[in-house]
Amino acid sequence: PCFDEMSCAIVGSRKPTKNGFSTARSIAGGLAGEGGVIVSGMARGIDTAAHTGALEANGVTVAVLGCGADVIYPPENRILYERILERGAVISEFLPGTEPKPQFFPQRNRIVSGLSSVLIAGEGGERSGARITVDDALRQGREVYAMICDLKSPVAKLPLYLMDSGAPAVRNAADVMNGMGWQMK
Repeated sequence: PCFDEMSCAIVGSRKPTKNGFSTARSIAGGLAGEGGVIVSGMARGIDTAAHTGALEANGVTVAVLGCGADVIYPPENRILYERILERGAVISEFLPGTEPKPQFFPQRNRIVSGLSSVLIAGEGGERSGARITVDDALRQGREVYAMICDLKSPVAKLPLYLMDSGAPAVRNAADVMNGMGWQMK
């Protein structure tokens, strides 16, 4: 995929609320439908929602893995993995056959943000893998947006923190398109 123009990372909790999952899926689908490349880590939760939304819009999505590119993790995402290969790419800096280890996931997050022009932080904890990706994105000079979610939810800490820090709030793909100055089809 070409990452030159419209590429967006979407990250967040492995255990989002139903609304958080639905919102991430909708935003990803909207952006992919406009020609954006959706980048995430193929983890459970928000990552799965992002990839699924992009694929449902017949868009392009890229999964950056914290294991070898030939290792499907989590295993329940086998069908998603195969669909991503058809409509985008599965990439990894780890050698084929490398099994996932906890220390590999924060390491891969810099690639997720590095491939993207903008990062949307979905539901997540204030000290989570998604927060590590946000910090990587900021160090890389990327725009960071916070997904609107149920502010009373325990998984709303990351978006709340980001909004309090001045990150724009995102409800839909149009918010990102307008904020980034991307033209709608």
